[in-house]
Amino acid sequence: MKLAITIEGMYGLTWPRWKRLVTEIEQLGFAGLFRSDHFTLSKPPDLDSLELMVSLTYLASQSQQIHFGSLVAPLSFRDPVFLARQAMAIDDLSNGRMILEVGAGWLELEHTMFGYDLGDTTTRMDRLAEGLEVITRLIRSDEPVTFEGRFYQLHEAHLLPRPHRATPVLVGGNGPKRTLPLVARYADIWNCQIASPELFKERSAFLDDLLQAEGRQPHEVKRTAMLALLCWRDQSELERRMNLIRRIPHFANWPTEQLLEWLRTWLAGVLGSPEQVNEQLQAYARAGVEELMIQWFSPADIEGLAVIAEEVLPHFST
Repeated sequence: MKLAITIEGMYGLTWPRWKRLVTEIEQLGFAGLFRSDHFTLSKPPDLDSLELMVSLTYLASQSQQIHFGSLVAPLSFRDPVFLARQAMAIDDLSNGRMILEVGAGWLELEHTMFGYDLGDTTTRMDRLAEGLEVITRLIRSDEPVTFEGRFYQLHEAHLLPRPHRATPVLVGGNGPKRTLPLVARYADIWNCQIASPELFKERSAFLDDLLQAEGRQPHEVKRTAMLALLCWRDQSELERRMNLIRRIPHFANWPTEQLLEWLRTWLAGVLGSPEQVNEQLQAYARAGVEELMIQWFSPADIEGLAVIAEEVLPHFST
């Protein structure tokens, strides 16, 4: 099982922090670096949030080994044609390391603030399904594409130059009714989010059945997961982790135990000493997770990433 990092960019990601993260994460030996895609927090006050695709273009040109991408870009405010075009270009720039990850959108405030129509759950999922059809056909087809949908239309459309490879498409989510069928139909990579090893294994087996119904084989879709992880070797390290998270206004007055409980309960967080973390992660590896994206809430916490690299990464990186 490989380990990658996904940065929650709306929690104060700036150019100086991003530049350091790109350098440090590659040097520390993580497999990949991913970015969430948001304008705002779920409620005021907001923090800095560096634009996604510009930051990934920088990463492509300033790194050599790590793969990277959006986790995830919402089609509620991202246009699928431009996403496909940008992803293809960035993938070529990086010599084949870009992954395009798209989602339905969920954070209401950023849509209200900028006038985007988030829509109800059915609308979001219908839009995501159409967007995935548009994206995958534009990326994978060398022939012009025509598509007539409710949200998107293409008329003998093609994107040039053609990429050196078909940029991989990732779909995240665990829902058996809408999300996993979309994974089976369109995705090269599945990202299971905030789930126990048992739930991951159950949904992965369900995905196998859906893939076979689509005429695809289970091995055609890579299995990944995203969850929060904090590792500390003593109490002082733990408090340094907590103090950096408390820079986020919403968590400013939370005591340590409340923060840990929130991470553990709401985000299925893997928390504890190196031994405890390694034991918990082994369960995900046994469940079939091929790559784990560690959800990281503090862009300034390089020390915390270094602890994971020193104490956890050697047990899992291949």
